[in-house]
Formats: sequence, C-alpha cells, structure tokens
Amino acid sequence: MPSIPSNKPYRVGRSRTGLGLFATKPIKKGTKIIRYFGPLLDSKKKEEDAIENKYLFELNNRWTIDGSVRKNIARYINHACRPNAESDVKPRKRKVFIRAIKDIEPGEEINYDYGTDYFKAYLKPIGCKCDACEKKRKKQRAEARAEKARLKAKAERKALKKAEKLAKADAKLKDKLKAEAERTSKKTLKLNGHSRNGMSMNGTSLNGSNRVRASGKKSAARKQPVSAPAPALQA
Repeated sequence: MPSIPSNKPYRVGRSRTGLGLFATKPIKKGTKIIRYFGPLLDSKKKEEDAIENKYLFELNNRWTIDGSVRKNIARYINHACRPNAESDVKPRKRKVFIRAIKDIEPGEEINYDYGTDYFKAYLKPIGCKCDACEKKRKKQRAEARAEKARLKAKAERKALKKAEKLAKADAKLKDKLKAEAERTSKKTLKLNGHSRNGMSMNGTSLNGSNRVRASGKKSAARKQPVSAPAPALQA
C-alpha cells in the first residue's frame, strides 16, 4: 500500500471489493478530499487513444487522465450507487478533485459514482458490490426466501385439506358399505327363519291349514281288500 502523510484525512484499507479509501478524520460536506491525477492522454494520438485500463478518467472528448499510476491514491476510491463523495471535474484546468457531498465519519469508506458507462462496462457484468446494492440483494434474497416459505406453507395447507377431504370420503364410503352389509344380513336372516306371506319355509302352516290341499279336494281314502269266506267243513 502507498504511504500517506499522517495529516491526510484518509488511509488505504481492505474493503468488500479489495482495497478502498477510508476516512481517518471527520470530513465535512463540501471538502475537497483528494485529487485524481495521472498522465494526460490525447485521444488524437493513436498510441495514447489505444491505452486501456480501469483507471482512465475522461475529462472531455480529447483529454483523459490515466490514473493507473501508483502515486494516484484517489484510484483506490471505490464506486457506490449512493456515494458520500463526487468527482469535481475541471476540464479547462485538466484536473479532477474528489469532493465530499455529505459529512463523512472516521472509519467510513469514501466512495463516488463512476458513471453509467463505467458501470455498464465493468461493474454490471460482475454485479455492483456497494453497500446500497448489497442491501438491495440482501432484501431480494430475504423476500425470495419469504415467498418460497409462503408457497410451501400454501402447498402444505392444500395437501392437508385434500387429505382431510379424502379421509372424510373414505369414512363415508365405509359407513355406506357397513350399512349395506347390515341390511343384507337382516334380509338373509328373514329369508332363513321367518314367514313370508303366510308360507313357512320350515313347515309352518300356510293360511292356517295344516296340510297343503290340491285344487280344494280331499284325497280319496284307500279301499280295504274284502276277505274271502272260509270254506265249510264236511261232516
């Protein structure tokens, strides 16, 4: 890490994205914190226009600051979607200062918005890791978990309701089958042991008669054979 004079209100330290710049003293809103500097690149020169790195700060259509030099402490300042500082660009002077847009407390990381073009080219593909985006993702994850739990509980309630409905239908069917079995049993007993329209299935009289009559006529009495007279004895 580069050495920083003790009278400066910042230090380089570890942050969520690697290295970052942190306040060591209270910084009031509107204070110029640090200058972003480096060699000036002229876009009209092909060799300079071809230079590419993550620390290029465009001043205008022609001039760009190459902030990749190690002495540029401002290059450690990270992007934030809700920053506490901003870039104060002076195109004519070809200078850029990082200025506080709110009070910054000791230990707080200093950050500013890198702009839409940089965000789309470098941060969006990997996901912005600033505090605001981290909180947003954390909230989204919590909402997703809550929605998943809600859907799971809903499915469980639906399954329980369906099971209860099936259980009631099963109990109803069992009661119906039991009632049918009881009626069949009573009918069988009646056919096997009790009169039906006065007729006995086991020998009981039909309409009060002890015998079954055919066509209302009495049965003819069987005739007894006549014995022949005994022969007379001769004297």
